[in-house]
Amino acid sequence: MKLLSVNLGSPRHAPYTNQPDGLTGIDKRPAEGPVRVAAPGPRGVGASGLAGDAVCDTRYHGGDHQAVYAYAREDLDAWESTLGRPLANGCFGENLTTEGLDVSGALIGERWRVGSEVVLEVTSGRIPCATFQGHLGERGWVRRFTQKGATGAYLRVIEPGEIRTGDPVEIVHRPDHGVTAAMQFRAVTTERELLPELLAAGEALHPESLAKARKYVAEHDG
Repeated sequence: MKLLSVNLGSPRHAPYTNQPDGLTGIDKRPAEGPVRVAAPGPRGVGASGLAGDAVCDTRYHGGDHQAVYAYAREDLDAWESTLGRPLANGCFGENLTTEGLDVSGALIGERWRVGSEVVLEVTSGRIPCATFQGHLGERGWVRRFTQKGATGAYLRVIEPGEIRTGDPVEIVHRPDHGVTAAMQFRAVTTERELLPELLAAGEALHPESLAKARKYVAEHDG
C-alpha cells in the first residue's frame, strides 16, 4: 500500500462552481517533493490539510474533518473503463491517489500512517457536487458516482508531518465496528434506513453525519 501521488490544486475560475468568487481548486495535480500535512482548523476557517492546496469553497469543503481526500487508483482505473477516457491522478480532486488500499471500504475511525510521520483518520465518504460534475464534463455524473458508491474517503489529521509520492501507507488501527466510508455515504444519501448503524462509529464519524444519525434515531425511536 502506497501513495502513487500527492495532489495539490490552485485556484481557478470556472463556470460550473457556485462559489461566490467563481473559483475552484478541484483540478489537482501531482506535487513534486514533500508536502506538509496538518489539521487546518474548523470548516469555514480552515481549508485543506495540505500546504499549497487550494480549497476555495470553505462553506462545504475543507476543515479538520475533511482535511485530506483520498481515492484509490484502482477505482480510477475502473472509471476509465466505464467512461472510455484516461483519468489522471488528482482528477477527482483527491489529495492522495493510493495503490493497494481499499479506500471506500475503509472503516470510519480507521487510522493510516503515511510515510514516517503522518497519521490520518477516516471520517466519511465524499458526496459528489455540481462542481465535480462540471470539472469532469460528464452528464449525469452526480447520479452515476452516487450509484457506484466508490466514494473515496475524507480524513482528519491525527499526527502532522510531511508526505510525498511513493510513501508507504500502513493501517495502524482498525475499529471493531463495520461502518465503512461507503456505508456512511449510502446512509446519508440513498439509504437513510442505514443511519442508525452509523452510531457504532461514534465520535470518529464526521460530526454532520453523526448528527444526522442521532436525529434519525430520535425521530424514529418507537
